[in-house]
Amino acid sequence: MGRFMRIFALSAVLMCWFSVAGAEAFQIGDQGSEVAEIQGQLASIGYDVYADGDFGPATAEAVKAFQSSQGLEADGLIGPATYRALMGREIPQVTRGSNVIARRIVSSSMAYIGVPYVFGGTSPGGFDCSGYVRYVFAQAGIYLPRTADAQYEMGTPISTGELRPGDLVFFSTYDYGASHVGIYLGDGNFINASSSRGVAIDSLYSGYWGSCYIGARRVL
Repeated sequence: MGRFMRIFALSAVLMCWFSVAGAEAFQIGDQGSEVAEIQGQLASIGYDVYADGDFGPATAEAVKAFQSSQGLEADGLIGPATYRALMGREIPQVTRGSNVIARRIVSSSMAYIGVPYVFGGTSPGGFDCSGYVRYVFAQAGIYLPRTADAQYEMGTPISTGELRPGDLVFFSTYDYGASHVGIYLGDGNFINASSSRGVAIDSLYSGYWGSCYIGARRVL
């Protein structure tokens, strides 16, 4: 019961975070030239981020570190005070992309970090990779097939350079073809239910995952 309550609480906090901050702060899931400019400024003062225009977990961690160094609340959001301290000017009006569903999926996916891996699992009591992806997308009203190889047939194939938060990334692990799937978050990171760690965030370009990566699909 304790773990389910923690999951519920984290989910509620994330949804609140996205809805409250949405009108006045840059945050995880945002994209565009303004995000790239923020990332470029963070990189120029020594933080390990790429100016790719995707506000993902690595950017949020860099923002938190910057906020701590400035005595600001380390929430990972680029609000007016953080923007002023980082960029030296007032924050512009924050514009949102049209894909609200992708933002919802990114938010929902992180609510289950730490849920254990269970072969055949399709619920917060335990997930396998495709069961996790299917469950997260279903929460946003998008219904996917049950298995990774079937999910690999959905949507539009995209290159690594075209990846956006909410895209599906696929790997060939224990079997030929698409046998593992995760959700891209931005900054080269994705979230997945792995057999060794349960639901966790990993780098798409790490030695293991990079060697297994076979492609991506956009289903939104």
